[in-house]
Amino acid sequence: MRILVTGASGLLGLNLCLKYAHEHELSGVVNRRTLQDAPFPTVPLDLTDGDALKKVLDEKQPEYLIHCAAMADVDRCERDPEEAWRINAQAPAQLASLCAERNIGFLHVSTDAVFDGERGSYTEEDQPNPLSVYAHTKLEGEQGVLAANSHALVIRVNFYGFSLSGSRSLAEFFLYNLLDNRPVKGFTDVHFCPLYVGDLAEVMFAMLEKKLSGLYHVVSPECLSKYDFGRRIADRFELDGSLIAPVSVYDGGLLAKRSPNLTLRVDKLLAAGIILPGQAAGLEHFHTHFQHGYPELIKSYAG
Repeated sequence: MRILVTGASGLLGLNLCLKYAHEHELSGVVNRRTLQDAPFPTVPLDLTDGDALKKVLDEKQPEYLIHCAAMADVDRCERDPEEAWRINAQAPAQLASLCAERNIGFLHVSTDAVFDGERGSYTEEDQPNPLSVYAHTKLEGEQGVLAANSHALVIRVNFYGFSLSGSRSLAEFFLYNLLDNRPVKGFTDVHFCPLYVGDLAEVMFAMLEKKLSGLYHVVSPECLSKYDFGRRIADRFELDGSLIAPVSVYDGGLLAKRSPNLTLRVDKLLAAGIILPGQAAGLEHFHTHFQHGYPELIKSYAG
């Protein structure tokens, strides 16, 4: 397949591109962060530039566009809501429309944070209630995509893995601090259902192969608190879990409001025949990649 992936230097985009670059005719879109000696071609592009978007789509003529790019720093979105809206809401809607006009399959990556987390166990039919600028703009992006492209696939996710900077995921935060014997905080009152990024990439491609469309929750079927997630990392890597202090999110000093219970139901995805790994399987993949030097490989592509 000919595939164009936006956000190719981000956590999800880069891991997805590296995993499938040798199986498909794949190109990655980059903007502020470039890549050096990546094993796939990259395209510099400002996703808010409509004319440039049209030109790239017409030149590359992809069969699928996987839109991973986002302004994902939650507190940065609070400080610059206009930029967050341009990147998280306006750009995906425009991309979805352009892909509809060209008969290009479109997969848009959204977030579990569209819910307020007051009760958890959310289905795709539940009404979102975003708490932060990031969550508001991501919800607008979802709505814009589905309005512009009736065949689009929108997935709400939560994931972790290794990144260019080594600091983009919660798993990296716990792992690298524990490796250096630094004490950290783990929120006991924030629950989520994270997938290892490599597992998420596999699920995304399985969904494309099944030609799914509409809105799906794509998270682990097993949910846990962020404190427990940190303790499981400590246990798997045989590190000192007592360095993780159990605290409330209200003591975390965060700028944007966080949803306390982002447990999502995945019945719809399971009914489509997609297999989702639990936490032990995901952490095993994370650990194996670490043992084989994958973090160093990822960082070697930093431009």
